[in-house]
Amino acid sequence: SKIIENHTSVFTATAIERLLAEDVIIVGRCNCDEFAMGASNENSAFGVVKNADDETRVPGGSSGGSAVAVQADLCLAALGSDTGGSIRQPASFTGTFGLKTTYGRVSRSGLLAYASSFDQIGPITSSVEDAALILEIMAGNDEKDATSSHATVTQYSDLKATKRIAFSKEILESEGLDKDVKDTYLNLIDKLRTEGHTVEEVSFPYLDYMVPCYYVLTTAEASSNLSRYSGILFGERSENSTDIDSTFKKSRTEGFGEEVKRRIMTGTFVLSADYYEAYYSKAQKVRRIIKEESEKILEDYDYFLCPSAPSVAFEINSEKAKDPIQMYLADIFTVQASLAGLPALSIPTTRFDNLSVGMQVMGRAFDEMGVLALGKQINSFYES
Repeated sequence: SKIIENHTSVFTATAIERLLAEDVIIVGRCNCDEFAMGASNENSAFGVVKNADDETRVPGGSSGGSAVAVQADLCLAALGSDTGGSIRQPASFTGTFGLKTTYGRVSRSGLLAYASSFDQIGPITSSVEDAALILEIMAGNDEKDATSSHATVTQYSDLKATKRIAFSKEILESEGLDKDVKDTYLNLIDKLRTEGHTVEEVSFPYLDYMVPCYYVLTTAEASSNLSRYSGILFGERSENSTDIDSTFKKSRTEGFGEEVKRRIMTGTFVLSADYYEAYYSKAQKVRRIIKEESEKILEDYDYFLCPSAPSVAFEINSEKAKDPIQMYLADIFTVQASLAGLPALSIPTTRFDNLSVGMQVMGRAFDEMGVLALGKQINSFYES
């Protein structure tokens, strides 16, 4: 963001410290949507990232630069942060693996906060094994992050046994699901059954509630987290300011992009005294229902399968990109794991017109290694 364009961090994030301790070589920083707010990487303060498979297409967002760096073979792996799909959706658009970890699995110390009860650091890679290795290094409790878990970090191993896998009839019936993506979804279900897995349809009637719930809660948290960038204590100060009021107004007006301002204002609105109960409080109750119902499905099944995104990568500067509601709906299949705090992996499958289709596996809390192992098997169906 331009509001912190000249800011230099005074400490290193825990996840990065742990990687550096294992002699990981960091070759650069990647572009992303400003403050991780976007699904196409067109909201960046520093230009649009282009999809390496087709430069007229978006790479997905918000971690689009990270995904393309791996896609274009500029590096072995990259990190992103996933609040509602910011690792998994670009992974789907770029034919890479993108892992959102269980909330608390990886320390958030040093991660710039967008929505603190959602944000998680995770890897984008070209192989399951690389994702597993990076996760093993980064994961684990951190005294600098009170939300980091003490759960044991397991090592990656291949899955041999057949599993019980659920899929959603509501997703299959979703109006926004492209035909090519739907066909890939159905084809994958058949492939898994052929391999001996039990794959059964379940009902999850909350699909239409998840995106509104997610955006009420995340914009509220963003409004609070981004209040520090005021031009007074933190962030760039406008040269056109003349007093306290104009310093706040002009610094934030000049420093924040349009999408960030839209989300801050939305979040401030839903937290206001007149609307708190109608929006924020109700969204918290909906989140609890989505979490409980997701966990209930995973009591009967080992994994939940769905597309990572409703479409393949769309064109840069498309009509879709100009409509905030359409852009928010790009997260419709990824926000479930985020609301429930569960791990999920986007897996590259087939291609249409040289554009990748990603499928997503969601698992029980802290079962990242099982999710990765099933993801490897799914990807093997499509390797030439």
